[in-house]
Amino acid sequence: MIELHLHLDGSLPPALLLELARSQGIPLPAETEAGLLPYLTAPADGDLNAYLSAFRLPLLVLQTAWAVERAVGELLGALAKEGMIYAEIRFAPQLHTEQGCSQEEIVLAAIRAVSQAPILAKLILCCMRGAPQKQNFETLHLAQCFLGQGVAGLDLAGAEGLYPTCDYSDLFSAAARASVPFTIHAGEAAGPESIRAALSFGAKRIGHGIAAMRDPDLLAQLRREKIALEMCPTSNLQTGAISSIRSHPALPLLRQGLRVTISSDNRTVSNTTLRGEFALLKANGMTSAEAETILDNALDAAFLSSDERVQVRKKCRVAKQSGLWYN
Repeated sequence: MIELHLHLDGSLPPALLLELARSQGIPLPAETEAGLLPYLTAPADGDLNAYLSAFRLPLLVLQTAWAVERAVGELLGALAKEGMIYAEIRFAPQLHTEQGCSQEEIVLAAIRAVSQAPILAKLILCCMRGAPQKQNFETLHLAQCFLGQGVAGLDLAGAEGLYPTCDYSDLFSAAARASVPFTIHAGEAAGPESIRAALSFGAKRIGHGIAAMRDPDLLAQLRREKIALEMCPTSNLQTGAISSIRSHPALPLLRQGLRVTISSDNRTVSNTTLRGEFALLKANGMTSAEAETILDNALDAAFLSSDERVQVRKKCRVAKQSGLWYN
């Protein structure tokens, strides 16, 4: 299995949150895993802003380099146990500097965890909508500096409805000039124009992209340019991007020839896993052949070198033969 769209802070297990809080003397609203769950998981019928509120407690305890390193390491360990072959973990280093760490110190901590992971993994550094331009350009600089050394690329995350994608042209023009691969959250809380802006910057992948369904010309462009859509059914329901799992566009778009991929987005916030997402789609008509196509799409879209892609493809072939591809 391959996971392309997975946020670190949204995937912090309650047990680790408790441990990190206690070791740092940080008070929490509850002292048990069960008691913390309402603060860490999103309601099924919310919106993007409500969804983002579930990140407050994880970010509270992830303000030191060692805590970030521990969180990345534990997440990758959990993915390995679930049979993950390759994963890209994304986070915004600028959101982890409230106790004095620099963005670089946070990125280096995450790289250390990736270098010791039991599976092949890379980091995607997120710039943030609404953040000062200086902070976002620093994140871009770090992505450029550590590209190929644990970092795979760049992203833009945050409140899409409040901060339009088109406002970030300078940032991603600079990323393109620096040859830093990037994906952009677009078409989740805003319309097709958000996706069009991301494509105009040179994005080769789109985070979510739900709104593309409303624009046939945009769908044709996505198909023609083989743009990967990083779709996350459960979180798309929780953010209000779709009204029901049955109405999720992943399978219709796949059947129209678009490069659909599936990810879990936030394992804790959405109370899901990648296998859980595939199970949802299977219950709504996804065939085994379509599941293989989705996973092949993820491999093709991954920010991998040619040699790494060959290695991952071999491991995927073995997983297919053993029946562990997605079941």
